[in-house]
Amino acid sequence: QVRLVESGGGLVQPGGSLRLSCAASGSIASIGAMRWYRQAPGKQRELLATIISGGGANYADSVKGRFTISRDDAKDTVFLQMNSLKPEDTAVYYCNADIFTTQWMGAWGQGTQVTVSS
Repeated sequence: QVRLVESGGGLVQPGGSLRLSCAASGSIASIGAMRWYRQAPGKQRELLATIISGGGANYADSVKGRFTISRDDAKDTVFLQMNSLKPEDTAVYYCNADIFTTQWMGAWGQGTQVTVSS
């Protein structure tokens, strides 16, 4: 059994910052790519950022230059530092990871709400 648990969401004013965390737990042998997605009401889930086990990362154009993904492999945790937040960043944020237990599987967190409003 593998779990991903996000934390760090909340209410922030436009221009503010938040740092999301997502910790994996369970019978984990290895973690490959880790990702952050978001889903706003009435919209499709959007891939924001991916980081591979070597540390290379890429970003959606909508967050490039404002968001930074990072990982701590010793703690099986991925982070999303979000700066210069805008009202349109309001969404539920989800982490996703490729995890090897006895085989590779994709795991999702339960989501954390981020609201950007004055």
